[in-house]
Amino acid sequence: MTTTYTDDDIARIGEGMAARALPKAEWTHAAHWAAALWLLTRPGRDAFAEMPGLIRAYNEATGGENTDTAGYHETITLASLRAAQAHLAARPHASLSAILAELLAGPLGRSDWPLAHWSRERLFSPEARRAWADPDLAPLPF
Repeated sequence: MTTTYTDDDIARIGEGMAARALPKAEWTHAAHWAAALWLLTRPGRDAFAEMPGLIRAYNEATGGENTDTAGYHETITLASLRAAQAHLAARPHASLSAILAELLAGPLGRSDWPLAHWSRERLFSPEARRAWADPDLAPLPF
């Protein structure tokens, strides 16, 4: 089943995550993309600088942890922001809801999409969770 998100839904998800008020059950793969698109389009905000702290704080506020095996993941977050930024740049006049729908309908809509670029061992290493790790299977196309 595919869920359709409106621009208002995307704003609610982004604002809710940033305020640490989004219900944990709503913090899905699609919601991660929605929050990335939302933050990337906020004037005066630097998504690449802010998203790591926002996700860490959200995880902790909703009972999660940020460890070497769970919670925030630097490499996946930065790769996802790069992908979302590329989708925004390719469709500068499209609505966020249209961009999110296209993104989710493609390979990035799968939660395992990074495994096309990183080996499981490298991607899920503590080092890749803590800091950017270059892909070891295939370069990112964005």
